Amino acid sequence: MNPDPSRPSEFAAPNFDRVARIYRFAEYLSLGPLLQRTRTHFLRELPHRHQALILGDGDGRFLARLLARRSHLSALAVDTSATMLHLLRHRCQPYIERVRTLQASALTITPPPGTDLIVTHFFLDCLTQPELTTLTQNIAALTAPGTLWLLSDFAIPPNPILRPFAALHIRSLYFAFRILTGLRVTHLPDPQSALTSAGFTRTARHEFLFGLLYTEIWQLH
Repeated sequence: MNPDPSRPSEFAAPNFDRVARIYRFAEYLSLGPLLQRTRTHFLRELPHRHQALILGDGDGRFLARLLARRSHLSALAVDTSATMLHLLRHRCQPYIERVRTLQASALTITPPPGTDLIVTHFFLDCLTQPELTTLTQNIAALTAPGTLWLLSDFAIPPNPILRPFAALHIRSLYFAFRILTGLRVTHLPDPQSALTSAGFTRTARHEFLFGLLYTEIWQLH
């Protein structure tokens, strides 16, 4: 679960600066290398893109891998955490001429001209469903048909035996992030319905840990 969004007016915005420097360690403590494997699963299969909008990439581990593979790609990385953006810039230093960063809410930004790739890895789970609907509708209205959306996130597997364990794990993550950052979201939103309503169509999906983790590619039509 990565940072970025503004909370509704009745909630204080979460502060992910508090966990930025331990985020990688905490991630490995939770699920080892599986979150990073989920993020990068489709990296080789991504068509060539020119301008990426990266929302809530945390310390930049995915973006550094993406820029290393796509020498003609530029990226705008958006996050509310100044510390996360500092770590991201440091990690992406070999490609820094192709990176811009912006400390802002994803709900308030305008994609750069020519944006043809959106990336949200373990970020949409920090949004409420209304926020997610707003985000997908805004981006769809400001990008061209053919734009790809690459996302990774948690899910409750359909297997009735696994569902209680997955639900407990996800509840524990939300509880930890509430204590550490002030995040007030308490359950997973539904990115699939929001993306479909915004005009995107899913073109690929892969699951890890029997469906607890998944990554998808969507295309705007």
